[in-house]
Amino acid sequence: MKEIIPLWAQPWLDVIELATQIALIVLAAWLLRLVLRRLVRRIGERYNLPPELVMGSRRLTSFVIYSSALLLILDRFGVSGTVLWTAFTGFAAVAAVAFFAAWSVLSNIFCTLLIFTIRPFRLYDQVELLENGEKPGLKGQVVDINLIYTTLQESLPDGQDTVLQVPNSLFFQRSIRRWRSGVQG
Repeated sequence: MKEIIPLWAQPWLDVIELATQIALIVLAAWLLRLVLRRLVRRIGERYNLPPELVMGSRRLTSFVIYSSALLLILDRFGVSGTVLWTAFTGFAAVAAVAFFAAWSVLSNIFCTLLIFTIRPFRLYDQVELLENGEKPGLKGQVVDINLIYTTLQESLPDGQDTVLQVPNSLFFQRSIRRWRSGVQG
């Protein structure tokens, strides 16, 4: 076959072959996606499937086809699928560990945003976190709200004041009894 191709084009033969293979992979993926989308639509119409299921199926098939095509194209460039899979799973594992390690902090920050927006209590209100409805819990005057903690000033029967730092997420896990500032119940 090299005798048919002119001498000036022979160095480009590998590039032309690679480009042709990539074009064929993209064309095959596009055609397969088109056929499967029509098939899913027809099955959805014939069996009266919910539109959400049909749309999800179409998206899933498109994702699988295009991901496979991308892996085939990368394979043509010499990138190993095993290396990509190892890198992806390693990154996912590190991200999962980091997410779970920071979960309590992120939860408290999100709960702080909720405290500031829905305002279940305000600064200087008296609040009590009830354990299970009637059992007394943490009680005090709100003196500070920061990203992680809400600080309650608690007056003890012996006249001493103590300060409690309550994680903000706890206010959304327990029932709250609240008295407006200056009014105690």
